[in-house]
Amino acid sequence: MQPKQTNIRISGVDIPVKKQVQYSLQYIFGIGPKLANDILKNAGVEPTKRAFDLTDAEVQKIRVLIEKDPEKYEGGLRQQIFQHIKRLKDIRCYRGIRHKVGLPVRGQRTRHNARTRKGKVKIAVGGLKKKETK
Repeated sequence: MQPKQTNIRISGVDIPVKKQVQYSLQYIFGIGPKLANDILKNAGVEPTKRAFDLTDAEVQKIRVLIEKDPEKYEGGLRQQIFQHIKRLKDIRCYRGIRHKVGLPVRGQRTRHNARTRKGKVKIAVGGLKKKETK
């Protein structure tokens, strides 16, 4: 019997070994529930199997399927998204300007909300009054 795997590294990401493989694969950027199940079906691996129960051959099959198209997952996908945003900024379209300024891009209101994009609440300066002394 083989020793249990302590960690599995696929596409530069350590996937959790105590979870089921179908959920562990979703820690890789660009892989969701459906894609994880499709990869496991093509590799011939049971989705409910725990990641530490995988053999080296099964891990290698999964790794080959994922790394076959590197622009779909992890670093390649992040780089592609960054390039799309950079193009929007360069052509100075409305969405590009919103990205550059740090405001919501997809039409959300900013009067009361949008704290995630705008940052912390800014405190008004200049509303201070001097105390009168008698």
